[in-house]
Amino acid sequence: MSCYLGIDFGTSGARAVVIDEAAQIQAQMRYPWAKGAIANVTSWQTALWALLAQIPEDWQREMKAIAINGTSSTVLLCDDVGNPISAPLLYNDARGSVVLEELRKIAPPHHTVLSATSSLAKLLWMMQLATFSEARYFLHQADWLAFLLHGKLGISDYHNALKLGYDVERLQYPEWLTSLQLSIQLPQVLAPGTPIAELRTEIANQFSLPPNCLVCAGTTDSIAAFLASGATSPGEAVTSLGSTLVLKLLSRTRIEDARYGIYSHRLGDLWLTGGASNTGGAVLREFFTDAELENLSREIDSSQGSELDYYPLLTTGDRFPINDPNLPPRLTPRPENPVEFLHGLLESIARIETRGYELLQHLGADNLNQVYTAGGGAKNLTWTAIRQRCLKVPVVSSVNTEAAYGSALLAMRGVLSTGSSSEG
Repeated sequence: MSCYLGIDFGTSGARAVVIDEAAQIQAQMRYPWAKGAIANVTSWQTALWALLAQIPEDWQREMKAIAINGTSSTVLLCDDVGNPISAPLLYNDARGSVVLEELRKIAPPHHTVLSATSSLAKLLWMMQLATFSEARYFLHQADWLAFLLHGKLGISDYHNALKLGYDVERLQYPEWLTSLQLSIQLPQVLAPGTPIAELRTEIANQFSLPPNCLVCAGTTDSIAAFLASGATSPGEAVTSLGSTLVLKLLSRTRIEDARYGIYSHRLGDLWLTGGASNTGGAVLREFFTDAELENLSREIDSSQGSELDYYPLLTTGDRFPINDPNLPPRLTPRPENPVEFLHGLLESIARIETRGYELLQHLGADNLNQVYTAGGGAKNLTWTAIRQRCLKVPVVSSVNTEAAYGSALLAMRGVLSTGSSSEG
């Protein structure tokens, strides 16, 4: 029986899922990040090899295709053979704020790239590095990891390339971007799931995978989570409650407004409109262990609102629904009772989520009618109840909460829709 591999490079670790032809999960693998490893490309490669090595032997031989998702706008510069020439800039790195004025003179008003954390802002910042003259390719995390498998440099997908300025309606780089004549190769952009090439021979041999196993164009972690969720109709949304908070609302209308950190990804004939906030589980883990979160949550009365009004961030700056690299965290006053403090944090994150969905609808997206939840926060029933009270629509767990499952679906659909032929 054929099988497909999805790999998720998220904020808390790397995961992989093997599915069969019926989209049933047959194996799952995990590789948690050590402290600081998320910012190290050597750790990315180690994680990728570790996940491939964990695939059960029975499924290795049947592998037909692989797709990888990475964190949106995590980017790096590579030389002409794919070696990174400097440390990557992560999804939430706001060093691009220093080039925003320059970028505003280039890009259309309110464009997605007009954010301190956009891929294009990061590229312009990187162009000031002393090592930039050695760079030949600018790649997203998922692009580079897929390159390790198929060996072809400079290929991306239109989900990752959105924040680089790629026009996902016309499926081309816009003239305002190409006219810059950047001294670096921008990626060739394919539809997510498009087969790129077969595995490199040495990779197939090393991990006992079929030499004709295809590597497909990938996606971002939050879109992979959306694909895994089961949401299919306009008005359905997915909130990813991982280290950060990511909202995706399926809409017939495309919404783009950099003032609020709002952007839309193409998904067939529909649009996934939304944004990503720096609030989320990473803030909770700063103050509580997983066991404390579980135990203290049980003591919270979710039917009652908290009077504490926080804006929970670990560091200065947010991306959505307030797009302000200088927005300060607000975590006071802090009550002595940890249950009250946790209640205030959960309620405040739920308010930010609600504000985000209200903003999307105000700008013309379809009315919200149901929210699926992915990520670690989906397991917290108290938080779910608080969010449902704030959102005023049903809040349910995703059909599958693993972004890696969404990437596995992408690999399977990509191969089946193209008749298993590879490109490039």
